[in-house]
Amino acid sequence: MHVTIIGAGLGGLTLARVLHVNGIPATVYEAEPSPTARAQGGMLDIHDYNGQIAVEAAGLMTEFRAHVLEGRQAMRVLRPDGAVLLEQGDDGTGGRPEILRADLRQILLDSLPEGTVRWGRKVESARANEVTFADGSTVVTDVLVGADGTWSRIRPLVSAATPEYAGTAFVETYLYNADTEHPAAAKAVGGGSMMAPQDGTEIHAHRESGDTLHTYVVLRRTLEWFEAIDFTDAAATKARVVEEFAGWAPELTALITEADTPPVLRPHYVLPVGHSWDRVPGVTLVGDAAHVMPPNGEGANLAMLDGAELGLALAAHPDDVDAALAEYEATMFARSAEHAAETAASKDMTLEDMLKFFTQGEKS
Repeated sequence: MHVTIIGAGLGGLTLARVLHVNGIPATVYEAEPSPTARAQGGMLDIHDYNGQIAVEAAGLMTEFRAHVLEGRQAMRVLRPDGAVLLEQGDDGTGGRPEILRADLRQILLDSLPEGTVRWGRKVESARANEVTFADGSTVVTDVLVGADGTWSRIRPLVSAATPEYAGTAFVETYLYNADTEHPAAAKAVGGGSMMAPQDGTEIHAHRESGDTLHTYVVLRRTLEWFEAIDFTDAAATKARVVEEFAGWAPELTALITEADTPPVLRPHYVLPVGHSWDRVPGVTLVGDAAHVMPPNGEGANLAMLDGAELGLALAAHPDDVDAALAEYEATMFARSAEHAAETAASKDMTLEDMLKFFTQGEKS
């Protein structure tokens, strides 16, 4: 059995690593030309009830722990005027240690045999057992796994569903050397994460390594509203976005106006709640290819757990691929449907609901 994985994100790489640990050959094909071709995003909290299970299955817990950024599980909830509504420290005992996505991805890449990942291989078309790439090359495989995200080229082999705009988007910014260059914003964010929510306009920020602040401005607006902004003009974009936060504390709006990077638009997309498909011989999906949903703190964790469970299922059924895929999909469908339903319901949470949610220590 040889497994072909399309996509070198966290889900695809976790799958490749678990297969390697279990002696099953796999090749990962990635459209990007190199591991450093694109920024990998910011901090991830890897949960003890899903993401860390995947790390354990991959045999990489020591490496993972070595890259955890201590203290980053601290969290603050602020009012738009900057007043603190909730503050939770990080005593090192929480179940959601924080790590940079780029570091986690590199741990996975370093754990794979040389040549496992083939860079610069964009999928042109796919059939159940054959993939054709943009350079004209093809591969024939026993098992084909789409780990290629929201706009998966493998998903159409099993499902006619397409992602739809979820009604919200991030506008992403960074502040560097924040403690010295942006001290008011740095104080507002604190040592871990900060959120300031209010009726469809929110500011979320996280302290990454050193004194870098990574901000996600959350806006519930139409795609047409965002399309009216020229995101190639950084100054005009900042000015337009900050208009939506009139009256907010300057230490919060500084995360927009004082950004050291051009604002980047990241619309959110979603597949139908309960998205599933009938068993297609030799083909399956993991991560966002299977169950993309708006950011909820679970996406990377779910993708990694998908990869780990699929790898373990294939190892448990080496002579019956479709039994392995059916076993994996049954569990994955139920889990992703639950999280998708919770995410859909959370958009109507009030500030009081949110504070209760965090103080009760429930998983998000």
